[in-house]
Amino acid sequence: MSNDQNRVTSPKDFKEGMHVRRQIFSWIATIFFALLSAIIMFPVFSGLLASFRPGRELIRKGLSLTIDFDSMTLDNYKYLFSGNADSLKYWMWFKNSLVLTILSVVLTLIVCYFVSYGITMYDFKLKNILYFLVIATMMVPFEILLLPLYKEVIALHLIDSIAGVILPGICGASTIFFFHQYMTSLPKELLDAGRIDGANEYYISVKIMMPIVKPAFSAMAILSAMGAWNNMLWPLMVFRSADKFTLTIGLNTLLTPYGNNYDMLIAGSMLAILPIFIIFLIFQKYIIDGMTAGAVKG
Repeated sequence: MSNDQNRVTSPKDFKEGMHVRRQIFSWIATIFFALLSAIIMFPVFSGLLASFRPGRELIRKGLSLTIDFDSMTLDNYKYLFSGNADSLKYWMWFKNSLVLTILSVVLTLIVCYFVSYGITMYDFKLKNILYFLVIATMMVPFEILLLPLYKEVIALHLIDSIAGVILPGICGASTIFFFHQYMTSLPKELLDAGRIDGANEYYISVKIMMPIVKPAFSAMAILSAMGAWNNMLWPLMVFRSADKFTLTIGLNTLLTPYGNNYDMLIAGSMLAILPIFIIFLIFQKYIIDGMTAGAVKG
């Protein structure tokens, strides 16, 4: 009897054991994610250090985290701001990417919001089938859609135009899905209250519902901006003129069989990170709020 009593764990011992296990798990998770972060950040830090070295050093030594103050210089960044032909091309690519990103984000958010709003807030025939077809496109790799989209852009005479780049992706399934998940947590009584007050459907969707969905707009704006800014494959298929190239395409043209401009490539790549990095640092709170706000029903 005494042996059985000794085997019984008191509530205090159980809580202490659980606390110790949580601490061990927390330390393991911290170490794991610290190592994962170091692996992810290695290309960024090594590229940043390489941007302060001559291009020939990158060819000779490759990317590394070794800091050699004797070989470090600001010449690569001075070259980007020197006003010569290469630097003017770089800032033209930068402007093209900026315009493309802004237009893409604004149009995508507007279209996807109204599509999600209609599917979520209204009941109509084939509603579930329509939503399933929209979400089903998320399972199709973009490479499979590449050829049909390219033929469609040719048929619409949108080759070598910014519209040809933006329009095929203006109604993204992932953005619609995110807005839908967010708006399912909102009470439909808000629509009835607006109708009782005499508001039309446009006023309800824009003046009443849209401000409530602001966290979702903020989160998807940042994610859409990152996708549009870093997109290379589709703009490369559509654009033909060099003066319409985006930054990702333009930087890729610096690597040719006849010579590689690593000085401009590395420094330009580091500057290309800054806009998205700054936006993420400023609005990371909205990303978290937007991702989690629609997860709780209430």
